[in-house]
Amino acid sequence: MKDVFARLGSDLFSAILFLAIYLITDNVVVATSVAIAGAAAQVIYARLKGQQLNYMTYASLALVVGLGGITLLTNDPRFMLAKPAIAHFAIGLIMLKRGWMMRYVPPLVVETVPEYVTAAGYAWAVLMFVIGGGMIVVASTGDLKLWAFYLTVVAGGGKILAFAVQYVVLRLIVTSRRRAAARA
Repeated sequence: MKDVFARLGSDLFSAILFLAIYLITDNVVVATSVAIAGAAAQVIYARLKGQQLNYMTYASLALVVGLGGITLLTNDPRFMLAKPAIAHFAIGLIMLKRGWMMRYVPPLVVETVPEYVTAAGYAWAVLMFVIGGGMIVVASTGDLKLWAFYLTVVAGGGKILAFAVQYVVLRLIVTSRRRAAARA
């Protein structure tokens, strides 16, 4: 699961960089330029390290460059603020694939409650769509403080809470089923 959070942090790197620079400088052009450069540097660094880059990495770079370009042309930060929402929608679409979550849970859970793992995968997809929708609404306000709060506390906290709930629920169900099987 540590790998999942590392990937999420990597996907949000340019948005976090944009926010930090914008809050420090109050300059949309500088913040956007640094975010674009940061996203490009992130891809170049990964290539130099020999890491295999997937579709989402290139899609994220294209979004940063595209939305960043629009932000530079319009001098409106809302386009850069929308980038994480688009990423959440894309991840939500990927999570609609049946059984995607099977490789992220221990084999014992997959063997004992595969139907719950599948349901949890769909629940994660719904969560990504809800977070993405909320992020679009918040980004459209242009309020950077609200956006930063939403991105870190609401979106981040929501994922941590969902992970904790999923862990507890799956653990309880697996324990219950194993006890029942032992008695039978």
